[in-house]
Amino acid sequence: MNLSGNTILITGGGSGIGRGLAEAFHALGNQVIIAGRRQGALDETTAANPGMKSLTLDIERPEAIRAFVTQITGEFPSLNALINNAGIMRAEKLLAQQPDLADAEAIVTTNLLGPIRLTAALLPHLQKQPHAAIMNVSSGLAFMPLHITPTYCATKAAIHSYTLSLRYQLRATNIEVLELIPPYVATDLMGGASDARAMPLDRFIAEVMEILKQQPTPAEICVENVKPLRFAAETGKFDAIFSGMNSSLADIH
Repeated sequence: MNLSGNTILITGGGSGIGRGLAEAFHALGNQVIIAGRRQGALDETTAANPGMKSLTLDIERPEAIRAFVTQITGEFPSLNALINNAGIMRAEKLLAQQPDLADAEAIVTTNLLGPIRLTAALLPHLQKQPHAAIMNVSSGLAFMPLHITPTYCATKAAIHSYTLSLRYQLRATNIEVLELIPPYVATDLMGGASDARAMPLDRFIAEVMEILKQQPTPAEICVENVKPLRFAAETGKFDAIFSGMNSSLADIH
């Protein structure tokens, strides 16, 4: 992936990993457009980064995605990179679920259907660019589920699988397909910002950008902190890590 000269759309770019990536790419001279539902977070981020742009997007609504793609490709015809980062994470107690499964359905719609719909809508535009890239943000929890967030982990595993298929189907095109696999990072997601066990966001972003400098860019961007989860099955440590990670957490009440 080229690190400069791009026009990059980052969903969920107003906070957390999305904002970190947006600021890192912006600092390298790229035109960055951040998208999300929270106008305040978008405004705060663009105000802190003159030249960065923002557009609101409700990733849960198919009609909103279609209108958004028409708007962004009209305003930014050179758009050549998409980072599917927007996501939500909610604890779920499966024996006491909401009758309408509202949390589970919102997680699936935001974390899985949203990126699939947005990618599908943007593919015709990206194919017209001399070089383009799609980066899907999954999680170490795609490979090592956390029992208190079952639907979140399932959607991230699905994003990993979808990314593999997308990469293969686009192998003969001008579109590079990457997967960013974060560990537990200090963001507002599930209270991680105040958890000393979480990887500091600035250190995570710095390591990611160093990996992206490699040529050719690795298909999977894995910082050192996530490798024990990502490769647990390959190293034969899956059962031990799964048991240790999940038994250390109290049941949801």
